[in-house]
Amino acid sequence: MLNLEELSLYIHILGGSTFISGTHLNKKILSHMLRLHTFSFYFASENVVTDSPIRISNSDIKQTFTNIKHRQIASLIDYDGCGNVICRVFSLPFKFDRLTNITNNIPNIVFNSVTHLRLRDKYPFKHEFFVRLARGFPFLKSLSIDTILAPNWRANEHHLQHIDWCSIVEYSHLISLDICSANIYYAEHFLNETKTYLPCLTELKIRYEDLEMVTKNFTSNETRRNCNKVNRLIFKNFIVYPKDVYHYFPLL
Repeated sequence: MLNLEELSLYIHILGGSTFISGTHLNKKILSHMLRLHTFSFYFASENVVTDSPIRISNSDIKQTFTNIKHRQIASLIDYDGCGNVICRVFSLPFKFDRLTNITNNIPNIVFNSVTHLRLRDKYPFKHEFFVRLARGFPFLKSLSIDTILAPNWRANEHHLQHIDWCSIVEYSHLISLDICSANIYYAEHFLNETKTYLPCLTELKIRYEDLEMVTKNFTSNETRRNCNKVNRLIFKNFIVYPKDVYHYFPLL
């Protein structure tokens, strides 16, 4: 270990310290690796903080990493309003292929290496978020969404509910989409070609009743193009496909 010249660490801790301290990391590990010249890392700490009035900030986290050499860093902090907090700190450019439990709070960073992403938030994701997501994760292959809420539209936004900001989001490399734990809004949003284009989608995990409704009993032309390359459908419960499903998904 003392002779290491390159080191990559991807660590996600449940129920540990509120966040991983760069000062502690440098003192206990990095200061002993005198030959280390390349250090790539992603640290996440997921915790419950119910008795502290003090909120950790990004600057608090970054301050502990001032002695980490050779790398720019970024940090993210997500509070869910129920006492849960996720603190993330990572080196730039980001070198790992997956991120989990990402919320609406995505930074203005391009994650070229990330191919697997899981979204989870108690707040809904709007179309504008998915526009930013496509830009920030241009090589995404697998996407999972976990939220039970559809967007709430303010009085002055009702006209946007159906036009969704007038832009089509394209995920050029997305192969797998898991919306089984998401509100039906997201099924319609991703499968409707007027909102999202998925030219490479081959695996779809979804509730059958949502799929049936969004495709209008497997007749809608607006959702047909994003479904025509799917060769694997995954439902929570076993279902014997009716003939209409095979007609709508010709590669099954």
